[in-house]
Amino acid sequence: MLKKGLGVLKYGFVILIVLLSLGPFLWVLLASFKTNAEILSNSLGWPSSFRFSNYAMAFKIAPISRFYINSVIVGIFGTVLNLLLLGMAGYVLARFQFRGKKLLMGAFSLSLLIPGAAMLQPLYLTVNALGLYDKLIGLIIVYTGFGLPVSLYILSSYFLTIPKEMEESAYLDGASFIQTFFRIILPISKPGFGTAGVMQFLLCWNEFQFAIILTTGNQSRTLPLALYYFKSQFASDYGVMFAATMVVIIPSILVYILLQEQVVSGLAAGAVKG
Repeated sequence: MLKKGLGVLKYGFVILIVLLSLGPFLWVLLASFKTNAEILSNSLGWPSSFRFSNYAMAFKIAPISRFYINSVIVGIFGTVLNLLLLGMAGYVLARFQFRGKKLLMGAFSLSLLIPGAAMLQPLYLTVNALGLYDKLIGLIIVYTGFGLPVSLYILSSYFLTIPKEMEESAYLDGASFIQTFFRIILPISKPGFGTAGVMQFLLCWNEFQFAIILTTGNQSRTLPLALYYFKSQFASDYGVMFAATMVVIIPSILVYILLQEQVVSGLAAGAVKG
């Protein structure tokens, strides 16, 4: 009887978590097809008809297409650059002992405690001095560095789970350090790279604070700023604003769904050794 009661509580808790996770998403999804009157009078109800015109209007009101392209460019290049640099750095930190290693890891740990707002002014001055203000390359470099601590710890923890014998066999066969990393370590580290890649992509895709400070105009701004554009000028049309919100969040959800297996296995493996 007690075991059955615990089972009911367990499933009830899981259902509650699912509802809390999916509830806001489903509410925004349904609201994106409603009129203002329906949202204000019956916010939790089903729409009387699905107004796909809200999505068409969202693309007319704000330059979402331009922002969308910018976000894709920043997300892809910011993620690839982050994984390429920190993959090699994480491998060195996981495999080699050298003077100052603990101090270096401690510095990376402390960097997680620094709030983003504290870096706005120095980043603005540096980016402006380098001539990268209002350019996508500036955002890519900033996001690559901003995601450094998380990616480094995920990858270095995963590398610790790989047996050293595999690398030693490669060295005996005449492989160099670079060949061993790219031909042996990299292919079997897909879960770790998948986890770090998803985290970094979500950072690049959803980040707002740096994007609004380091860009101006529509040529270099990303999707989160499009929502700010809606809120500041067109907040009265909630249906269109919710439609724009769905356009922004769906890609990040799809990326996580496609790579969820790698994310779970990468975090689990890193937790064992890390």
